[in-house]
Amino acid sequence: AVSLIGDYVFWTTMLLFVATVIAKGKPWAPAAASGVLIAEAVPVLVIGPVAGVFVDRWDRRRIMLTADACRLGLIAALLILPAMGNRVTPAAELAIVYVVVAAESTFAQFFNPSRLALLGLVVAADDLPSASGRLQATSSFAGVIGPPLAAPLLFAFGVHWALLINAASFAVSFLAVRAIRLPDPGSRRAQATASFGADFREGIRFFTRSKVLVALCAGIVIATLGTGALNALEVFFLTGDLHTAAKWLGILFAGFDAGAIAGALLVGRVVRRIGAARVFSLGLILCGSFLVAFSRTTAFPAAVAAGALVGLVISAINSAAPPMFLAHIPQDLIGRVMAVFSPLQQLANILSMAAAGFLASTVLRGMHVVIGGVTFGPVDTIIGVSGLLIVAAGLAVIVPLRGADKPAASEPVAAG
Repeated sequence: AVSLIGDYVFWTTMLLFVATVIAKGKPWAPAAASGVLIAEAVPVLVIGPVAGVFVDRWDRRRIMLTADACRLGLIAALLILPAMGNRVTPAAELAIVYVVVAAESTFAQFFNPSRLALLGLVVAADDLPSASGRLQATSSFAGVIGPPLAAPLLFAFGVHWALLINAASFAVSFLAVRAIRLPDPGSRRAQATASFGADFREGIRFFTRSKVLVALCAGIVIATLGTGALNALEVFFLTGDLHTAAKWLGILFAGFDAGAIAGALLVGRVVRRIGAARVFSLGLILCGSFLVAFSRTTAFPAAVAAGALVGLVISAINSAAPPMFLAHIPQDLIGRVMAVFSPLQQLANILSMAAAGFLASTVLRGMHVVIGGVTFGPVDTIIGVSGLLIVAAGLAVIVPLRGADKPAASEPVAAG
């Protein structure tokens, strides 16, 4: 929880620091700020697949400790920027920020799959849905607390305080992971004789041959396509379709996050009653339906309520997926299989935001269609179509995920 709040403070601070301090008043400020997001995303696509092989070979607990220690050092190194003052050019400042952000994201590619693997070792299978839900609730809570802290810290106290908080959060995370005593060190492959390429291909083969894993990935990727479009256009929906001032965007986000926290806390009980697979497929159907309802709202309170429902079911989807991943992936393949999934999800998010922005700005710009007394504009149409796509994904994964709460007898077995 502490580490995630620190992350949110860090990412928000870096965006604000680049946009309002380093590039203040410059015409290239938007591009410079977007560079922070690019620097964070590139390692997911480039390093993520490579990291999976080593996560499966090395001690997962040691990986997490090393990642936390290195990230602490990286964030602390950024303190040189406020100390140097005007002696560093804006170009050099941007370069330092981008390099540190990319490096921090690189270590996250090793930390995150290791955390999932450890979850499977320290939590009993029957308790995984509840544990996964609590992790999701923690993440959503951090999303509520972290960003609002960033702006006051930056503008009232300076960037160094936000950096110190994030560095301290990694220290807390390090101590927490260090306190973990594993009942079993897990299946490590430090002495593996297979080549890197062979290990990498083994993970891809296992993933592609599992109908459950392919269905899970497809459902999450399509849901990401829909939520990516929502994230890209939400401010324009607020000001254009809801005729509400942009300053209320935070309330709209708060409604989403509140629903996400509630969904994460409730999902454990629901999974015990109907199973993770049904929660996942039903969640996709409801998510798409609520997103369509959100796109048709014309009043701000109704949009907040619809957004909260979207957040609730997305959180349930994200909480139901990890227990199924762990049920169908052997411990010695978790890193490589998740290294296939994570870049696909990140790529879907990037493509969705880019496509939504492009369509709203070009092809659908100025769209005004009235059907049966219902008006359709560019932004609400894109969000509504995204919702229908998610509904279709939910219907499509019902059959492939049937019985996915437990490992199937026909599930492919990892070699080695």
